[in-house]
Amino acid sequence: MKSGTWHKIAYGFGSLGTALSYQTFNNRFQFLYLDELRVAPQVFGVIWFVYGLWNAINDPLMGQLSDNTRTSRGRRIPYILFGSLPLAVMFALLWLPPRGADTVVLLLYMVATLFIFDTLWSLIVIAWTALFPEMWPDLNERAEAAGWREVFSLIGVLLALGLSPIVIDRIGWAGMAVAFGIVTLVAFLISLLGSSEKPALHRGEATVPFLQGLKLGFANPSFRWFLVANLAKELIFLIMVAMMPFYAKYALRLTDIPGGLDKATQESVLLAVPFILSIPAMFVWTKITQGVGSRMAWIYTSLALMPGLLTLLVAPNFTVALLGMALLVLGFPGLLMLYNIVLSDVIDQDELLNGHRREGFFFGMNGAVIRLAFSGQALLTTTLLPLAGYDPALRVQPVAVTWVFRFLLAGVPILASLVTIWALSRYPLHGVALMEMRSKLAESQQMKAAASGTD
Repeated sequence: MKSGTWHKIAYGFGSLGTALSYQTFNNRFQFLYLDELRVAPQVFGVIWFVYGLWNAINDPLMGQLSDNTRTSRGRRIPYILFGSLPLAVMFALLWLPPRGADTVVLLLYMVATLFIFDTLWSLIVIAWTALFPEMWPDLNERAEAAGWREVFSLIGVLLALGLSPIVIDRIGWAGMAVAFGIVTLVAFLISLLGSSEKPALHRGEATVPFLQGLKLGFANPSFRWFLVANLAKELIFLIMVAMMPFYAKYALRLTDIPGGLDKATQESVLLAVPFILSIPAMFVWTKITQGVGSRMAWIYTSLALMPGLLTLLVAPNFTVALLGMALLVLGFPGLLMLYNIVLSDVIDQDELLNGHRREGFFFGMNGAVIRLAFSGQALLTTTLLPLAGYDPALRVQPVAVTWVFRFLLAGVPILASLVTIWALSRYPLHGVALMEMRSKLAESQQMKAAASGTD
C-alpha cells in the first residue's frame, strides 16, 4: 500500500497527541501526588505497582479487540474516531484532584482517573500504532514514515516536558489540563486524514483466540528478544522523565538566576534541549536506518547515549547538566523511532508463520511488557528513597538522597542501555534471514490479495 509524503505527515501528527498526553502524565503525575499532594511514597508505590500490572492485561486486550474488529471503516480507525474525545476529557481530569479532601477520597479519585485514562489511552494509541505496519510494508517507507512520526512525537515531548513546568506555573494545573487535552484531541483527528485500511483483506480471516495468539507470539524468539530490548529502552525514557523534577530540585538544587532564568524555566530547558536537537537529527537516523538496518541502528543509538548519561551522573550544576542533556541528541532520535520498525518486522514474520495479521496483538503485548517498567521504576523509587532518608517536608535532604536521584536519572539508563545492546545482539531477524522473510511474505500477500479480489 503506497502513499505520498503528505499521508505520512498527517498520520504522524497523531504522535503529537500520543507523546503530549503520555509524557505529561509520565513527567508530572508522580510529582503532583508525591511532592505537592504529599501522598505517602509507600502507598503511592503500591498503587503504581498495581497500575503496572493492570497494563500487563489492558494493552494486549485492547490490541486483541482491534484485531478482531470488523467494520466497513476498518479494524482500527473507528476506535480513533470515536474514542479521542473521551480520552481528552479523562486526560484533563487527571490533573483536577479534590484538593483538601480526605486522603481516602483523594486516593479513590487518583485510582479512578488513572485507570480509566490509561484504558482509553491504550485502546486508541494501540489502534493508531497498529496502522503503521499495514500502511507501509517497505523498509524505506517505514523508515520515512517513522521519521515523520517521531518528529511530531518530539514536538509533543517538547510541549509536555519543556512547556509543562512553565504552563503550570503560569496558568495552573487546570489550565494545562484543558490546553493539552484539546491539543491531544486535535492531533488524533488530524492523523485520520493520513490513515487507511483495507477491510476486504481481513473480512474472511478467522480470528485468533487470545491464549492461542499469546502462545504463538511468545514461541517466536524474535519477539522475545525484541521485548527485552524494548523494555530496557522504555525504562530509560520513563525514569529520566519521571525523575527530572526531583533531579533538578534535589541534585542540581536549581535556584532562580537574578536577571536570568527562573527554576521552572531552567528545568524546562534541560528537558527540552535533547528533543529540540533531535528534530533535525531524526532525518539523519532515518538515513542511517535505511543504510544499516533497524537492528544495527538501534545498537548504535544505545551506545551513543553513554556520553550524555555519564555527564548527567556527575553534573554539579545547571550548565554541566545542560551539556549532558545536549549530548543525548547523539542517541535519542534513533531510540525514539527504531523500535516500531523492528516490531513491524516481527509482525511480518508472524503473518508468514501463522497466516494472520495481528498488529494489535503485538503492539498491545509490547505495551503490556514495557508498562511493567512503571512497576520496576516504582519499586526502585519507593525502595531507594526511604532508605536514603527522603522526606518532602524537609527543606534540605540528606546527601544520600542527592545520589539516589542521580542514580535513578542517569545510572539506571546506563545499565538499561547495556541490556538493550545485549538483547539486540541475540535478536535473530536481521541480515539474510530478514531479506528472505520479506521476500516470502510479499509473495504470500500477493496471493491473498488476488484471492480476495483486491489490489
